Amino acid sequence: MTTRFRVLARRRRIPLAGPAPDHSSTPPRRGVARPAAPPRFRALPEPRQWLLAGALLCAAVIALGLAVRLVPGDTAAELGVDQILSRQHAAALTAVAMGINVLFGPVAGLVLVGAMALSLWLVRRDLVRAVAFGLLACSGWVASEAFKLLIGRQRPDPKLLFDPLAPETGSNSFPSGHVSFAVALAFALYFLARGTRWSKAAAVVGAAMALVVAWSRLYVGVHYPTDVAASFPAAGAAVVLLAGVWNRFAPRLVERLPSGALLRSNRP
Repeated sequence: MTTRFRVLARRRRIPLAGPAPDHSSTPPRRGVARPAAPPRFRALPEPRQWLLAGALLCAAVIALGLAVRLVPGDTAAELGVDQILSRQHAAALTAVAMGINVLFGPVAGLVLVGAMALSLWLVRRDLVRAVAFGLLACSGWVASEAFKLLIGRQRPDPKLLFDPLAPETGSNSFPSGHVSFAVALAFALYFLARGTRWSKAAAVVGAAMALVVAWSRLYVGVHYPTDVAASFPAAGAAVVLLAGVWNRFAPRLVERLPSGALLRSNRP
């Protein structure tokens, strides 16, 4: 009888003896509140050799800037592109270009970035992402100003254009601050959408936005083609170097912040 009972117990999985099963590890039922998990630090996307990549991008911008300064004939040829676009102005295109001139300028651009960063902090309760977004978006402007001081290229002479829309002069033509800001903003928007279903859309929209801003600077006649071309590696260098520094030093600063400022809302 004992052997038969043991066989039946194995088949039916009936415990013969021992302590009562421990249900302490059983997951809580629905509706039971769980303690909030600590906020997770969001690292910025970066290449493996971020320092080398940033240095190479900076070197490329400097090399291109010195080339256009040392070869005057290139500037005359590039001016021809601005003159061609100046003769083809249309009312609708002019409205778009002038709107971009204001929206991506230093004042409106700073207000736009500040409003988005503030909403991330106050609405989404995510101070870390708000700071990261603001730094990324503004890094393009900072990089462009540094390269402008280093290269010192004169802007296209508005007197040589058929229809100068926003006459500007000075040695701050290379690279374009508007385009650099647009490129950095595109990276910042992709950072916000990374890991969601909107990531591909953010990348496409950001790239298109940067190209449209680049076109507008030539259409208005305040930059040469190489100015807008150099803005892409200039902003790229700023984003890469900032991402590398952020990922290595920001976590230590985040640990010192009060937890209430770091909590993220449950919204998607």
